[in-house]
Amino acid sequence: MTAVGIDAIEIWTGNLKLDLPGTFAPQKGEEPEKYTKGLGLNASSFPDSYEDIVTMAANASHRLMERKGLEPDDIGRIDVATESAFDNSKPVSTYVAGCLEQVFDGDFHHANKGERKFACIAGTQSLDDAYNWIRAGRNRGRGAIVIATDTALYARGDAGEATQGAGAVAMYITEDPDLVKLSPEQGYGSADETDFLKPNQQFPSVDGKRSVQVYLARMREALQDFESVHGESHPDQYAYIPFHTPFPGMVRKAGLLVYRHMIRDTGIEDDLADEIGRQPRSEAFDDDEAFHDALRAYMDDLKETETYQEWYEATIDPTLTLSREVGNWYTGSVHVARVSALKHGLENDLDLAGSKLLVGSYGSGAQAEGHAETIQDGWREEIEALNVDEQLETRYDMSWEDYEEVHDVHNHEMDVDVEEFTAPESEFVFDGWGRMGERQYRYVE
Repeated sequence: MTAVGIDAIEIWTGNLKLDLPGTFAPQKGEEPEKYTKGLGLNASSFPDSYEDIVTMAANASHRLMERKGLEPDDIGRIDVATESAFDNSKPVSTYVAGCLEQVFDGDFHHANKGERKFACIAGTQSLDDAYNWIRAGRNRGRGAIVIATDTALYARGDAGEATQGAGAVAMYITEDPDLVKLSPEQGYGSADETDFLKPNQQFPSVDGKRSVQVYLARMREALQDFESVHGESHPDQYAYIPFHTPFPGMVRKAGLLVYRHMIRDTGIEDDLADEIGRQPRSEAFDDDEAFHDALRAYMDDLKETETYQEWYEATIDPTLTLSREVGNWYTGSVHVARVSALKHGLENDLDLAGSKLLVGSYGSGAQAEGHAETIQDGWREEIEALNVDEQLETRYDMSWEDYEEVHDVHNHEMDVDVEEFTAPESEFVFDGWGRMGERQYRYVE
């Protein structure tokens, strides 16, 4: 079977930065550690006044195409995943194609374009769509560009305000990929939930505690479903496990849950038995409440073991490095986690070719997906080509007053004109409104 997967990936982060411990925490009257240790976040990325989900998506795609030497004729579909769309009819992908046609010869008139919506999992669903399109033989030798782009803003004063972020991830999906090969097996966990939603509104309504519970429940179901077709998983099978990362603190919970599940009935559980006992089994309890109390106590003990902590430091923590500096990118977050993991491998000179990732995606509402990816021989060159560290270093560090202004600029219910904080260069920018109220864009040399 021909390998299909991600050949190349590019990241475009918003050009502004909000320092959470240094700028945000003092304004909230909070200790910096609430953000750095509790949430696991140091900073958030924000779009400047001339940036939005289209410019970030187009800029990431432009850099990807230029680096890979691609032309519009090489692209058979452009799929955009976002939960920050501003039009209920015209997809963001058409705007992105229009931007790219300003800088490339040719056009995308024969490329299929669409927009996916299922909260934060839509980026992975778009990846699946591209995979299936190629595996079905409908691509005519062409590849697909899959883009996850979001401006994850919350209402001022909302509990989720500290987890905000903005950026785009563009991925080129082909046969015989250079970065990762996708497994044909997937697992799903899905239920009708109201943990996070935007009923005809820009800013989300969130039940934070419920959202964490649903996230973990759906992740567990997805892993179980994945194992039903792929076989049982073991902690040693995967070099890294990138999760959807609304904030790193949430992934700490997911990592523990997955590890506990994977070590059940293994030598690892046996080795830990003298230290913390064996995992509780439901059949040993008279009621569910007693079983779940015992399970929580076991997981509290498991978290403190050296065995678990070493595994977490090697397998989970490297996926969180970028998220700590950019915040939540909604549809892009799990794909940022993948890049973060592979950057860790590159920076530590690890031989990852042939190793596997277990990718855990999630979208509120709610659905989780688990699938495996095999790292390819060309992974090192692809990750070396990224300039995400440079982007992070050159962001404009906002004051609190700057942040208030920028938040108002991107609030759809406000009409605010603010001078740009950074000077655009070699990138697409928002360029005002057209005759039918559409957003317009131009490329700045």
